[in-house]
Amino acid sequence: MITKNQPNLNKGQLLKSLIIALIIGAVVLVTAVLPAEYGLDPLGTGKLFGFSKLYQEDKQIENIELNSSLNFKKIKMEKLGSSTNTPKPVEADNPPPETQYIKREDTITVVVLAKKGIEYKFKSLKYGSIKYEWSTDNGIVYIDFHGEVEQDNPPKNVFYESYTLAYSNNMAGTLTAPFKGKHGWYFRNETKEDIVVTIILNGQYELFK
Repeated sequence: MITKNQPNLNKGQLLKSLIIALIIGAVVLVTAVLPAEYGLDPLGTGKLFGFSKLYQEDKQIENIELNSSLNFKKIKMEKLGSSTNTPKPVEADNPPPETQYIKREDTITVVVLAKKGIEYKFKSLKYGSIKYEWSTDNGIVYIDFHGEVEQDNPPKNVFYESYTLAYSNNMAGTLTAPFKGKHGWYFRNETKEDIVVTIILNGQYELFK
């Protein structure tokens, strides 16, 4: 049997090896681990060697997974507006006025409580043009953007026409009012936290006092 003599390291050599290993570990931590795992790049080496891209790709994957987990109920066409049992008022066919409301701009804040819904409406004449923009401070809400015809003697079940149904945290567009009446949004918050909605209006309309 052949026996090989293994070299014995003294305390100084062991200490030197340990220090070298710690230095190498620290270099790997700063140049690769911190930029790739935590997005921290104090020396700029992560950007230099491409490790910072790994962190950005991981965040993109997390965002994709988050978005795919937002499983909202599918919105179908039959949810638009009033039921077929509610007739459209004859006032909807009234001619437009000769003059519209004076153009104005307003910013409105609406708080949608957790697990609750709330409406916000403005009034417009037929064919009045209104640009709108709204956004939430945090979270997604269900919205029904719709209008109600102004009637002399409105029934218990009021006719309304839906323009947009959606789940969103931001929306912008232009409404040309199809009839004189109230127009606006029903916001529903299905989360466990209150959501603040900021609405910006610009056009031919009046606010309710």
